[in-house]
Amino acid sequence: MDGLKDNWLTEGLIDFEYKKYLLLAYLKKVKDSFQRVELYPYLSDLVFHYRNLISLRENKILIGESFPKEISTENLQKLEISYRKMIEDDTVMREIESIMEYALPQFKASLDEGSFIYEFVESKCEISPVGLTMLYANEGYLFVTQPPEKETNIYRYQITFFEQSSEPMRGIQTSFVETCEKSIARTYENIKMTLIKKYTSMPNPAAYLVLSKLKFPYVQTLMPIAKRLLVKEISKAA
Repeated sequence: MDGLKDNWLTEGLIDFEYKKYLLLAYLKKVKDSFQRVELYPYLSDLVFHYRNLISLRENKILIGESFPKEISTENLQKLEISYRKMIEDDTVMREIESIMEYALPQFKASLDEGSFIYEFVESKCEISPVGLTMLYANEGYLFVTQPPEKETNIYRYQITFFEQSSEPMRGIQTSFVETCEKSIARTYENIKMTLIKKYTSMPNPAAYLVLSKLKFPYVQTLMPIAKRLLVKEISKAA
């Protein structure tokens, strides 16, 4: 994926037309991806860039701090290392502000399009426990399947906790276990029992199934949404 660099705004030539060209080329790739119903990694990138611009607009000091710095020759001669900010004049700052004002609604429009697709895909997915609901659900198995529902991909998951804005947040780590065929005789509950016998490190695991009613790009769309659905489901039960 040809993404947009984190510091695209302040890296290289600070010119409105040049930055506009970079941005529109990037957003064209995003739109092409969304038309294929491929959400990731572009959707998370859009969230990052949009929030970053909002933050820069609200705190212009961060703009200066985001510029690369160069070693001052004068201080280097004195064997002292210091940094001189490459941005000093108001003309460049006004150019940056113009770029931001143009870029923000562009990012917002693409983000809205991605969010609409995300909500549609999520609405076509169902999540349910496989077998009994376990009291401890921060670790277990995640089953993911979509039409024609002949095969189910199974992952081992672990919920992680981290601090963000002084509030605990949940994340998820997954590792692929295996792909199992499902049939009338081989139900999801049967598959879970087979896993318990085969992988004895989790003798009494939680297990959840994410079932999509429609077929979507698996890696770029269904799997990321399945993981988010699982995090939300476990958060509700906590």
